[in-house]
Amino acid sequence: MDYKDTLLLPTTNFAMRGNLINNEPKRYASWDENKVYEKMKANRKDAPSFTLHDGPPYANGNIHIGHALNKVLKDIIVKHNYFDGKSVRFTPGWDCHGLPIEQQVEKKLGGKKKKEELEVAKVRELCRAHADKFVNVQKEEFKKLGILADWENPYVTMDYKFEANIYRTLCSVAKKGLLIERSKPVYWSWAERTALAEAEVEYEDKESHSIYVAFELSDEAKAKADLVDKKASLVIWTTTPWTLPANTGISLHPEEKYVLTTDGYIVAKALFESLLELGVVKGEIAQDIDSKLFENQVAINPLNQRTSKVVLGDHVLMDSGTGGVHTAPGHGEDDYRVGLKYDLEVVMPVDETGCFDETIVKQKLLPNPEEFVGKLIFKCNDRILELLGDALLYDTKFTHSYPHCWRSHTPLIFRATKQWFISVDEKPEGEDKTLRNIALSEVEKTLFVPETGRNRLNSMVENRPDWCISRQRDWGVPIAFFRVKATGEVIFDEKVLNYVAMIFEMQGSDAWYSMDIASLLYPGSGYSADEVEKVNDILDVWFDSGSTWNSVLKSRNYDAGEYQADLYVEGSDQHRGWFQSSLFLSCAVEHKAPYKGVLTHGFTVDDKGEKMSKSKGNVIAPDKVLKEYGSEILRLWVASSDYQGDLKISQGILKQISENYRKLRNTFRIMLANINDLETLTAYDDMGELDKWILDVAQNTFSEVHKSFSDYNFVNGMSILNNFIANELSGMYIDMTKDSLYCNAQNDPRRMASQSAMAIITRSLLLLMAPILTYTADEIIEHAPAIVKGDAESIFDLVYSDIKTGESNFDAEYMTKARDGFGSIVDGLKKEKIIKSTLELVISTESKTALALDAVDAEDWFVVSSVSNEKASEELGSFEVDGDKFTIAKATAHKCPRCWKFQAKEEDSTCQRCEEVIGA
Repeated sequence: MDYKDTLLLPTTNFAMRGNLINNEPKRYASWDENKVYEKMKANRKDAPSFTLHDGPPYANGNIHIGHALNKVLKDIIVKHNYFDGKSVRFTPGWDCHGLPIEQQVEKKLGGKKKKEELEVAKVRELCRAHADKFVNVQKEEFKKLGILADWENPYVTMDYKFEANIYRTLCSVAKKGLLIERSKPVYWSWAERTALAEAEVEYEDKESHSIYVAFELSDEAKAKADLVDKKASLVIWTTTPWTLPANTGISLHPEEKYVLTTDGYIVAKALFESLLELGVVKGEIAQDIDSKLFENQVAINPLNQRTSKVVLGDHVLMDSGTGGVHTAPGHGEDDYRVGLKYDLEVVMPVDETGCFDETIVKQKLLPNPEEFVGKLIFKCNDRILELLGDALLYDTKFTHSYPHCWRSHTPLIFRATKQWFISVDEKPEGEDKTLRNIALSEVEKTLFVPETGRNRLNSMVENRPDWCISRQRDWGVPIAFFRVKATGEVIFDEKVLNYVAMIFEMQGSDAWYSMDIASLLYPGSGYSADEVEKVNDILDVWFDSGSTWNSVLKSRNYDAGEYQADLYVEGSDQHRGWFQSSLFLSCAVEHKAPYKGVLTHGFTVDDKGEKMSKSKGNVIAPDKVLKEYGSEILRLWVASSDYQGDLKISQGILKQISENYRKLRNTFRIMLANINDLETLTAYDDMGELDKWILDVAQNTFSEVHKSFSDYNFVNGMSILNNFIANELSGMYIDMTKDSLYCNAQNDPRRMASQSAMAIITRSLLLLMAPILTYTADEIIEHAPAIVKGDAESIFDLVYSDIKTGESNFDAEYMTKARDGFGSIVDGLKKEKIIKSTLELVISTESKTALALDAVDAEDWFVVSSVSNEKASEELGSFEVDGDKFTIAKATAHKCPRCWKFQAKEEDSTCQRCEEVIGA
């Protein structure tokens, strides 16, 4: 007889191989077609809400692996909350304004000059078309990653209504009294001809001069310090010789002692020894001087013989230099602040291209000034050093970290220009705290993952200067204010501002450039068109993205969830970018943070930890991963990686993740195959001890995993889950229950109990994994029996629930020790080829714990043919557990040709159990 036909072998039409590359696109297309995201909203109509507000990627080029990491992580978080029973919202967005797009258009046109020949409206039209193209390109690329979001209604910062709401946010900031226009030094990119904000500054190495220059004191200053008839010069130190023509002051520290040397130089006493060693000064200390004696006195700039007022400031440090700080209020933040206090002149001889302009001639800032006009400042350093003559006491060059433009990678300059600022140290109207202090208090209330993000953001908020929000470019939302020509006053009349916002909502902010003043000015403003002029600066692109909470969550133009958002998720570089710009704008207008939580992830690197670059050949593009492995592998990589640091990815890593996916898929497959004919669940109390044991382990494991996932600790959750699947589930339980599942009668209570345990585990495990492997989970539901899916048509119809367990007498700790002890002896027996299968063995013991088990449960636990207290005939080995001895011996009964247990009374005949099943 062919006994195989009498076995209930596992069967399922869920394929062993996923064939992800070919099958994923079809399922993703069907999700799109069947509007799954809308269905998800309908399924949780009255449930508690969860809002993840999407930080907008830039619409310029295809997505890279960092984009994929970011969006997949967001998608996993959103889906985890969805399968947890919450009503979720995920409205994707794109940043569309700003310099990079303008540069791309410039390239297509053939350079800056060609662009400048066009009207601004035409340049903006080309920028809009470029951004639109890549919004659509990236949208399709994100969809291929299995990301479910409101793709039908994404937010795009260049949409007309969106631009109107960016502008309205600006107007709200102005109404709060926080918007100021002033001439102040800002980071200036001479290559791009625009001001930059802190977030647009990158630091790169640069070689600079390090010079020490003597400014001789005036006779009056010498007299004040009792230095008459003495040579006495204040020594300054600077790394920017080109700023010396604009010097109007020398800053000393108010609390430090200064000394006059015998060779006639005045330096801080604390720095005298180091300056002597360097050779800047050569004499000994002749006299101690109190810095306060010099306050408001003057020294003479050796370059141009102009006076330089001596001022006092705490910004003067004693860790380097001379204790005398060259002060040019047009070229530095500290210089500017101390200049305001002492009413120092702001001299600005540098134009927008970084060249000296006619100011150098008009104010006679240099000898032979004509030779410098139109020359790049950095190229003038050597000539300026020549002109200093004997006043130059020391000159060397050194390499240091220096601010550079994030786009052109050229060194920046500090340049005083008239710009718009959000004042962080003013109090918003109606508040008793400054904007900075409101932001700091909101940081304290926010959840940070990882927690280190709190200190990072806190430090940046504490130390940031006023936010320069104006740019001198073409592509962006204009700072659309009218200025009265006669007085320079800016019109902040609410009706005038609302009228402009209304025009933007209907025609976009391009209207500021295409329409004349008469058409843009509110008819009842009280001003005529020829009395006013337009402000032509545009907003910093960080203002655009920083106001998305208002334009998306509060505007009602999108079904995007609630303000405040539950979570913002971006790379760790966004502490200085989006997290901060969003925080300041929300605190300015609403006096609270736009988010309850902030999660940051690291960057993608290769398996050696090196940054990806085309020149190294280590770039892994998402598209390539999809074509070779499928998006599920990429998603599993995201969930299995510790995103709190940099995330390694390579072909080797992806192959390992692929293998992990295969094991996971096949675990689901074997469980589906084993429960294919189960129609009703056995109650926990009616199950055998092994079934109760696996449910208890699963319940504890899944509870821990679910908590980890809820805490956004996916790598820990996946590690716990993989350990359970490999050990208790696949390594033990699935192996232990094969005998009863395959060989017992179809409706045998023991078989049905094991099937029930598997069905319960399958459902919970499936819903735990669904946020990560949504494609696979949905495919499983298609092939799952009703006992798992009920009447669900897809995975999106289900909600995760904990496994319910009850009382169990099974001593798992004791029995696991026993199984381990047994396993160590079996390994030796198999190596020595004494046995091929553990079913050839029986165990003899007096252990009350082991013998208290149902006989079949005990056999299945060890996968042997008998566990009893009968003496073993031929001992092959023994082990002890807590003093109880277990003896292993060869089975004396015959092998059953059907179940292969050694329990048959005669050779070639079946055991009693199999006989009954076949007979039935």
